[in-house]
Amino acid sequence: MNMNTQPVHIIKGNSPIILAMPHTGIYVPGHIKKTLNANGRSLADTDWHVDRLYRGLLPGATIIRANFHRYVIDANRDPSGKSLYPGQNTTELCPLTDFNGDKIYKKGREPDIDEITRRQLHYHTPYHLAMQTEIKRLRRVHNNIVLFDCHSIRSQAPFLFAGTLPDFNIGTNGGTTCDPSLEKIVVDICHKAQGYTSVLNGRFKGGWTTRHTGDPKAGIHAIQMELAQQTYMDETKPWAYQAARARTLRRVLRKVLHALSDSLSNFR
Repeated sequence: MNMNTQPVHIIKGNSPIILAMPHTGIYVPGHIKKTLNANGRSLADTDWHVDRLYRGLLPGATIIRANFHRYVIDANRDPSGKSLYPGQNTTELCPLTDFNGDKIYKKGREPDIDEITRRQLHYHTPYHLAMQTEIKRLRRVHNNIVLFDCHSIRSQAPFLFAGTLPDFNIGTNGGTTCDPSLEKIVVDICHKAQGYTSVLNGRFKGGWTTRHTGDPKAGIHAIQMELAQQTYMDETKPWAYQAARARTLRRVLRKVLHALSDSLSNFR
């Protein structure tokens, strides 16, 4: 089986930091692709280049990357289908629309309950099982670990939020998913980063991964980082990676990850 058709790609490290990437994959099985309309097949809502952006920032970090596209099933949604943001526009466990609210399926070809269940079994569940396996492995080595959930989205998406999104969107579900000192490290570095804007628990407070995984009392701290894509790439097709912008952003992200890793050595 081609690596990119497997549900999950894992790079194992021994650092106390796990980098999770649920939305960088672009694999869509053929039987699903043929049900998508032209809009859906464009895969516009990918977290483009996030794997490249974080590559090498923290040697020894474990990386867990979903290879399947979020249009197959969203690895950062509650498997029950319950909305993470009640009362606000969002996309479903198996999205029916894109971030503009436009349909992604051909008429009458939307997934039914049985198909959604199959996608959970083949994609969503293996991704989260892999994550739990790596968490358990690293917790045998470290008293505390950080699951850093890596995301990006275009800076303007009126269907989802008004105005322009801040550059750094830090999510800890209202401070419940990590120790306050770790939250403060990320907030302070991002706030002081020259030329960037940031917010804590704004529009994106942390998705299913952050909320389901974060358990500070058990030594598992989860933080979501949603980046505005304009900080490192073009937000229109062909969604080109902009190396100069990315280099500047990578310096900030490197500082965040190293500061988190260093701080965990002081935890007891």
